[in-house]
Amino acid sequence: MTRVYIILGKGFEEIEAITPGDILRRGAIKVYYAAVGKKKLVMGAHGISIQADVKLSDVIFTNGDYIVIPGGMSGVNSIKTNSSAMKTLRAAINGGANIAAICAGPSVLAQLGLLEGRRITCYPGLEEMMTGALCDVSLPVVKDGKLITGRAPGAAIDFALALVAEISSKELLDRIKKGLVY
Repeated sequence: MTRVYIILGKGFEEIEAITPGDILRRGAIKVYYAAVGKKKLVMGAHGISIQADVKLSDVIFTNGDYIVIPGGMSGVNSIKTNSSAMKTLRAAINGGANIAAICAGPSVLAQLGLLEGRRITCYPGLEEMMTGALCDVSLPVVKDGKLITGRAPGAAIDFALALVAEISSKELLDRIKKGLVY
């Protein structure tokens, strides 16, 4: 069964972390919040804290797991400046984990050198941070192979539904959309 790990760095964008977690769990998809650093309680950019399920450093990723990187510039920077977190993410991706990132989140992938020639979207104005990527910020969600990127907080539902579509069935996706009245 596919597991999804939503990475929480201090200052993460709450909508971009909570919305995918909520929507994926509506589909009975295993979701875990993984904290960067030593504490499992992580404060978001707007004062909402999430008690993570695990510390990122304790996760053993397997082939087919999904890593979701929410935006929020402070949260993204707390991931990018944590060498242990970056090493863990690189190892997970090299081991077959899939990746999804929204807003400023794709810049983590750029720092890992994973965006060269890839089609993505990101928060408008951050295109220069997405080294090597083919950015189209006019789109709310872009899928390039297994890589899924979302533009900004306003695209959080579309981003989450794209994850459901990738991980599960059309029937489940339709059921979730109906339940959301989407």
